[in-house]
Amino acid sequence: MALTKDFKDTILKRVQEDSEFRICLLTEAINCFLEGDTETGKIILRDYINATIGFEELANLTQKSSKSLMRMLSVNGNPYATNLFEIIYYLQKKEGLTLKVSVLK
Repeated sequence: MALTKDFKDTILKRVQEDSEFRICLLTEAINCFLEGDTETGKIILRDYINATIGFEELANLTQKSSKSLMRMLSVNGNPYATNLFEIIYYLQKKEGLTLKVSVLK
């Protein structure tokens, strides 16, 4: 199901106005990856990037082309772990966060 422009505009506006929502969006993307739901993780991470720093700035930080980054996080993309963790590293740094994994039983 394709997202409507209104939905993407709503996410963009909320991310820009609500830092807690922005952090939750990034955290949720990473949690999806950790739970094995890579498809959802890529979608959320792509939305987060589009609503925050954008692929051009991320490309400058990672020294990768923006098109390559967009392909990695596309529906059919399959990013290497090194690339995915590098992206997450720069997003955390840009956000001023340090995300940690904790064990829940």
